[in-house]
Amino acid sequence: MDKVVANFADAVADIDSGSVIGIAGFGVIHGFPVQLIAAVRARERHDLTIVCNSLGRDPGHPVSIVQAGQASRLIAAFSARAGGVAGSAAALSPVPLEVELVPQGILVERLRAVAAGIGAFYSPVGQDTIVTEGKERREFGGQTYVLESPLHLDYALIYAHKADRAGNVSFRGTSQNFGPSFAKGAKVVIVEVDELAEVGELAPGDVELPGIFVDRVVQRTEKAEPLWRVPREAAEARTYLGRPGRTATQMAQRIAGLLPDGSYVNLGVGLPTMVSDHLDGRDVVLHAENGVLGYGTRLALEDADPDYYNAGSEPVSLRPGASVFDSTEAFVIARSGRLTAVVLGAFQVDRKGSFANWTTPEMGGGAIGGAMDLLVKPGKLIIAMWHCERTGQPKIVNACQYDVTGTECVDLVVTDLAVIEREGRGLVLRECAPGFEPADIVKLTEAPLIVDLWP
Repeated sequence: MDKVVANFADAVADIDSGSVIGIAGFGVIHGFPVQLIAAVRARERHDLTIVCNSLGRDPGHPVSIVQAGQASRLIAAFSARAGGVAGSAAALSPVPLEVELVPQGILVERLRAVAAGIGAFYSPVGQDTIVTEGKERREFGGQTYVLESPLHLDYALIYAHKADRAGNVSFRGTSQNFGPSFAKGAKVVIVEVDELAEVGELAPGDVELPGIFVDRVVQRTEKAEPLWRVPREAAEARTYLGRPGRTATQMAQRIAGLLPDGSYVNLGVGLPTMVSDHLDGRDVVLHAENGVLGYGTRLALEDADPDYYNAGSEPVSLRPGASVFDSTEAFVIARSGRLTAVVLGAFQVDRKGSFANWTTPEMGGGAIGGAMDLLVKPGKLIIAMWHCERTGQPKIVNACQYDVTGTECVDLVVTDLAVIEREGRGLVLRECAPGFEPADIVKLTEAPLIVDLWP
């Protein structure tokens, strides 16, 4: 059977108004089926439901459908990002847009449940946050779970490196991420590929999405230029009480020093991604939810491979023994208790160890990503953040002013001024940055601190 379609217009010709369309792709820029998205745009259909991990950034990404007013509903892990990379989905849309935010790992599980014939399932993710309000809860084995429903797609648009005429698909590097789960949750699956192979040219072990899940294959007619998020540079030190604290690079170095050899560690986006640059020669294996285990330092753009990147869409090297896989497997690793530590950024941490990192009123939406999934069994949870806002407001507070990501779960907070450990007795100041005394840290922290420095 030959599933190759001659052109992109024919590939999407039956997509009509009111369709539910899943668009795979990761982060801000990677792995989007850009020519399929453009073809959907050109059909000028309306009242679409768009399901995606994120809106992306380029005009050829899902954001273009929202900006055109063709969507009435968005289901995503990112509807907005701090710093306004794409802006808020609701603000970008010229028509009313209903937005449902879903933790990244639950997004793929809801899609996988469709293919598995599971009517609904109970999840431990996000059960103490607003994203699961109104959902049924049950207790199993002393733990509370939230009822989640399958997420049915009419169409899935995915990108892959290569496919044969029978629809067997091979991805490349970390670009597998959401492709398989989106495909398995859809009635009609359309794959945009760089290369087309004849049946039999793909080795059986290279087929990562069997043709039985694929309905149409269409080959790119334009070579996509690699898009990158430039690796975060070392920010200048902020000044407190007339003295400089640690730089972002120095914070990353300090966190790296706190990670034990023989550990598996997930690094979140933002400041945490910089930690990978300080682990050369260490027996620390890095995990990212886009589907990689064993990546190394971030790379300069001239040394980058467009299909190898971290959770922040930054180019990375791979260490010997590294492996790549899809997002479903990535979150199995995250939720199964196999990680030694998770390092995440935050807007605020409160006196009880709850933290907020996914939304503020200014964002007009949220960026849940995989953080809530990572909290199920994170090992040690380390928060990396600046000690105060640029306005001088403390970020370690009595109570979070933003919707929380997780409650009473933080183990360590590493800032540009201090290392703070949460114990049964409260927040304990363990270390001051060079040039600062405990009294300085206490003055710059709203939540009460117990001073008990490490020797």
